[in-house]
Amino acid sequence: MWNNIKEYFQNQPEKLKVARVLIENGLSIRSNKIYLNQIEVQPTRVARVAEVDRRTVKETLNAIESSQELKEIFKGIKSAGYSLKDIAKSLGLGVLEITPVDAKMPGILSGAALVLANNGLSVRQAIADDPELSPEPKLTLIIEKKIPGLLIPEFLKIKGVAKISVY
Repeated sequence: MWNNIKEYFQNQPEKLKVARVLIENGLSIRSNKIYLNQIEVQPTRVARVAEVDRRTVKETLNAIESSQELKEIFKGIKSAGYSLKDIAKSLGLGVLEITPVDAKMPGILSGAALVLANNGLSVRQAIADDPELSPEPKLTLIIEKKIPGLLIPEFLKIKGVAKISVY
């Protein structure tokens, strides 16, 4: 998906920045308007985040609407929802952040979930960055309580795990 978007905007870096902001924030395009699920977002807000002017956002929307392939991609995007990562500590939850060797390698999520389950811990939330969109994709697991330090070596034994961080 991202490669198609990059190719379409390959000679238009400002529009590519707008497209990235739209994708990273789960913003969809319908009838030349920007939406966060059902909430309309003003182009000036997107322009600020993308560090471009409002006209560039409007031009990007027009380009997306004029391409059937991009139109299909962007009209179907939805926000992935909330993340408990930043409030986990205040909720008494644990956070396990896994940096993979290769984010496309299968078994990292299941391996981490198995280590947790074998130690009586359950996952409250799992968030995986898309390897095509994130320069350093991570798998973030929010756990029902703080993770005991003695489990760290177990997570590092999972095939494909480069490093972990526990919060």
